[in-house]
Amino acid sequence: MVEQDNYPTKATILVVDDTPDNLTLMAGLLKSLYRVKVANSGERALKIAQADPAPDLILLDIMMPGMDGYEVCQQLKADIKTRDIPVIFLTAKTETIDETTGLELGAADYITKPISPPIVLARIKTHLSVKSVQDFLKDNNKYLESEVARRTSEITALQDVTIHAMASLAETRDNETGNHIRRTQYYVKTLAEKLRFHPRFAHFLNDDETIELLFKSAPLHDIGKVGIPDRILLKPGRFEPEEFEIMKTHTTLGRDAIIQAEEHLGVQLPFLTFAKEIAYGHQEKWDGSGYPEGLSGDDIPISARLMAVADVYDALISRRVYKDPMPHDKAVQIIIDGKGSHFDPDMVDAFIDLADEFKNIAARYADSDEDMEKKADYMASATGKNA
Repeated sequence: MVEQDNYPTKATILVVDDTPDNLTLMAGLLKSLYRVKVANSGERALKIAQADPAPDLILLDIMMPGMDGYEVCQQLKADIKTRDIPVIFLTAKTETIDETTGLELGAADYITKPISPPIVLARIKTHLSVKSVQDFLKDNNKYLESEVARRTSEITALQDVTIHAMASLAETRDNETGNHIRRTQYYVKTLAEKLRFHPRFAHFLNDDETIELLFKSAPLHDIGKVGIPDRILLKPGRFEPEEFEIMKTHTTLGRDAIIQAEEHLGVQLPFLTFAKEIAYGHQEKWDGSGYPEGLSGDDIPISARLMAVADVYDALISRRVYKDPMPHDKAVQIIIDGKGSHFDPDMVDAFIDLADEFKNIAARYADSDEDMEKKADYMASATGKNA
């Protein structure tokens, strides 16, 4: 059969029937209004329907040799490329059960022969109108979904840039390296993932978004150190009591800096909630002997408890200009000794299971000699200015 062409602006109707006279009749009825394609078998119909561009509507006979109309409809609806093409059965089968079967297979309509041309044309026009609206909504939804994805990506990038900028600012004043920040991020994430199904923590850690925000927020745990004088922050030895009291204020300074940024913007930013908790609470201890508030047990935010384990472990195993690194096994034992006093007992149990993973993270993001030399030079120049 010859397809009707040269109607690029018209809807395309695919007529499927094994009888040549029926194809000729329908093509004659439709060709002045639509671009018409014809198929004399179910197999041929599927090939045309799956080609590009697909027909806008299919008129489908049921009683055909080989693949009947029901099977054609079933395959059309099972294929993601063709499932949205409206199918109208055009058939001599007049029983209610036949029509019910067709509609249950996903057909949009069911017309019995002999046909009434005005009825057929009216039904086609109606279903093409419905399809046009559905196509518009689908395209609009795809646009909206892509726009939401784009804006979400922008917001995520903005969050990352904000946290990175703040963490980098703290790093310029701290005697620790940028890799300390990276290591503690991964310690926190690894520990959180280990505890996500723990009965005490599942309500908080049971989704990827929370763990990702913890990962992003971890670098801000020492942001408050930007407010500590160099003579104290960079001191190579033990603090005097009054110096330690000043040093302890970095937790409050960090939280307040984030709060002030939010107040300046005039809005609280949910993604900074964990950053505030971590900055303010990571020096609290399970037994209440920490600072700044002397919180104990579950009164300490989970985010801050996770950070406490990560921060102490990394401080122990890291080289500083004023101390040598501690062996991994010794650092692990100190964390274990702090179970129930410094650290949440269940977090220590998880840490024990993850000790090798912590060691691997430390090795992966180890400080280079160049890092340490730069920090040593900075400390020497900064302390010299404040001597």
